[in-house]
Amino acid sequence: QVQLQESGGGLVQAGGSLLLSCAASGLSSNRYVMAWFRQAPGKEREFVAAASRAGDSTVYADSVKGRFTISRDNARSMTYLQMSTLTPEDTAVYYCAADEAIVVRRGRLDYDYWGQGTQVTVSL
Repeated sequence: QVQLQESGGGLVQAGGSLLLSCAASGLSSNRYVMAWFRQAPGKEREFVAAASRAGDSTVYADSVKGRFTISRDNARSMTYLQMSTLTPEDTAVYYCAADEAIVVRRGRLDYDYWGQGTQVTVSL
């Protein structure tokens, strides 16, 4: 049974930082592209960042490029999202997702497994 469990969300002031973690179980991490998506109230779930199977290739949404960093530790089946210079527009539920693919993809429908999400709230 595949499980993805996010942690690290919370309330932070604008300009601050947060580190999100995703613990995967029931799958071989190095066979999956790992990604982060987010969903703000009233909006569709959107792509944030993804890392290739080995973690040597990363892709970011333009809105977070230069502020967020995705990384992974396959030995521990962990994926991380370091977020900095946060703004209220980053407020959303953040989801970890896994895609059994060779190439990194941005489409929500491409991903096979999802976590339950962790809330990130950025205040002024």
